[in-house]
Amino acid sequence: MSDPAPENPLRIDIVSDVVCPWCIIGYRQLSQAIAATGITPQFLWHPFELNPQMPPEGQNLREHLAEKYGTTRDDSDRARARLSELGASLGFTFNFTDDSRMVNTFRAHQLIEWAEAQGRQTDMKLALFKAHFTDGRDVSDIGTLAAIAGELGLDAADARAALETGRFAPEVRTIQRFWIDKGVRGVPAMVFDLTHLVTGAQGADTYAQLLTRFSAQGAV
Repeated sequence: MSDPAPENPLRIDIVSDVVCPWCIIGYRQLSQAIAATGITPQFLWHPFELNPQMPPEGQNLREHLAEKYGTTRDDSDRARARLSELGASLGFTFNFTDDSRMVNTFRAHQLIEWAEAQGRQTDMKLALFKAHFTDGRDVSDIGTLAAIAGELGLDAADARAALETGRFAPEVRTIQRFWIDKGVRGVPAMVFDLTHLVTGAQGADTYAQLLTRFSAQGAV
């Protein structure tokens, strides 16, 4: 569930979903804080499905938000503008359209676990964020997911086989249950040094303060 550990890292467990905009925003803010503080992290990514009952064909994003939260079109437009502006300030592009869809992410999480076995978990997670939000690709589709693996220089055929057989499905379900049992109900949820749980996208300045404090505590 992790990438190779750097020397003397601060462990950061991140529970998130690849279709969660605040998850990539929180990660980008955290990355800015890491760069500012010079603290060395070890990221461990863990699966969370925002919509585990989403059917294979997915759902139009506006329709989904209207059904789930009662979001109006004006609400949606304001939220999209806010996310797009914030993403741009962090070097990430959100390309929302009227055809944007919410999809089932169980296969995407399986692919992330497959990539972890090759030390490329973070690379895969970030590639899937970009695929969904920037490129509008279907991250529930096996062919698309295998192609993304190939684009990262990984074995696309093995990725496809892992998804078709569900090789990592039991592992993903076990990890999901673990974090739900720990009380995680929303994402992003970040656990620093196995001790300090921080939820939501907190902003680079807040993350920098937290990193400094937790790193110092871990050095005692």
